[in-house]
Amino acid sequence: MAVGKVKESLNEPNRYLVPDSFERFLADLKGVARQERHPLINPKLFASALSIDIQTLASQAHVHRTTISRAQGAEKLQRYLRDALRVLGAAADINGDFHDALFWFRNEPLSAFDYKTPEQLVSEGRADDLLRYVQALQAGVVG
Repeated sequence: MAVGKVKESLNEPNRYLVPDSFERFLADLKGVARQERHPLINPKLFASALSIDIQTLASQAHVHRTTISRAQGAEKLQRYLRDALRVLGAAADINGDFHDALFWFRNEPLSAFDYKTPEQLVSEGRADDLLRYVQALQAGVVG
């Protein structure tokens, strides 16, 4: 999807077609950042890719919902988005399918973490713990 089309789809989140690869998703995020002339992860594009609304994203990032549109550069919001991208990237590396990684991130309860989803863990600030878990999975240690 061209950057212009990505930018247009931000106004209509259901129009954004999530790419098949994490690398393409990052390219879309970079393209929007370049177009907006801000080195920020666009929270609306991120929310659209995960099929969540702005209120849900704000809740996960522990920011007010108006922060999503009025203060996209807020450190708390950007930290949550960066951590989520780190985890999604690691998950996509393991199974090779970005759509599966998105599903895993949003929905899969992990027994090692009291059956919380990766999305919940990142929201709790436990991205590093989750990354260690993913790396252990990749090494074949956890199972």
